[in-house]
Amino acid sequence: MGARALAPAPASARVRLHMQKRNIQDVHITRTGKPILKVQGGRSSLGGHTATVFGATGFLGRYIVNRLARSGCTVVVPYREEMTKRHLKPTGDLGRIVFLEYDLRNTQSIEESVRHSDVVYNLVGRDYPTKNFSFEDVHVDGAERIAEAVAKYDVDRFIHVSSYNASEDSPSEFFRTKGWGERVVRSIFPETTIVRPAPMFGFEDRLLHRLAGVTNITSNHMQEKYWPVHVIDVGMALERMLYDDNTASQTFELYGPKQYSTAEIAELVNREIVRKRRHINVPKFLLKPVAYYMNKFLWWPTLSADQVEREFIDQQIDPTAKTFKDLGIEPVDISTLTFHYLQGYRPSQYYDLPPATERERREEKKYLHVLDDQ
Repeated sequence: MGARALAPAPASARVRLHMQKRNIQDVHITRTGKPILKVQGGRSSLGGHTATVFGATGFLGRYIVNRLARSGCTVVVPYREEMTKRHLKPTGDLGRIVFLEYDLRNTQSIEESVRHSDVVYNLVGRDYPTKNFSFEDVHVDGAERIAEAVAKYDVDRFIHVSSYNASEDSPSEFFRTKGWGERVVRSIFPETTIVRPAPMFGFEDRLLHRLAGVTNITSNHMQEKYWPVHVIDVGMALERMLYDDNTASQTFELYGPKQYSTAEIAELVNREIVRKRRHINVPKFLLKPVAYYMNKFLWWPTLSADQVEREFIDQQIDPTAKTFKDLGIEPVDISTLTFHYLQGYRPSQYYDLPPATERERREEKKYLHVLDDQ
């Protein structure tokens, strides 16, 4: 009797016992009704959505890929160059990130990337033209091919990331082709969600790091005004759009809580890095043609003529567009995060100083204390 009492339970009983211990919060149901089972350690064992992210190797791409992969999605990453995708491999569990080589001019490779997906993100964009791709090639023709593939395979959601100031009437070719691309994708796939992020800042940005460099050549005395936005906030917004069907067919303007000029941001940068950087102003009629030929004949990224033109265009907000507020997100101000992104530019003797905002608060307290004593 004793030996029979100590005998192990049948396998079926052990399975039932194990299933009874599972908590209801361990299973999540996605919009499509597919379950995501969370196991110990936060790893995801079953997938929900399958998302294709074009342009994932860029600045914004790594943040949305990471958010989707860690929430249990299978993420398809089309890429052009082998070395540009390495940093995306550890952003999700094993098998969550699927890489497919593609060409923006090859319709078949684009279709292969989207045929099994239920959401497609288009983050493809060029900040400057090259000998292989013009602004129109990328922002219009490329976006058109992706939208056609999305429509052909009846993908549930298409989220197209455009740019602030996107308008077909803009004097900037970049903004002009971005506006043109918006019209094209909406004509092909009317349910497209269009996203217009403001200039973004983060670890790999072209805003704070450019101003923290040794020299910075400008043409408008850094008077361009815009609402800089944190790239992590934009990534969070893109993820929430996937789970909110009310965002389909909508246009979103994603911008930060405060307007700055480039000169004001340069002051923030100087205070944070405890250095005074030089900013050389060159008249537009001189800098624009020089930038054009430098961009045309040099094979590494450099200032383009269109970037010079954009320095004279302030950010305009579309009052009819939805914002972070409609997604339940409160964006952070750039002044609260400069320490995290710029500490490496400090001289060694000031490296361990607290953030500039904290130092300013301490100095203000000292000043008020002296006034109280008087």
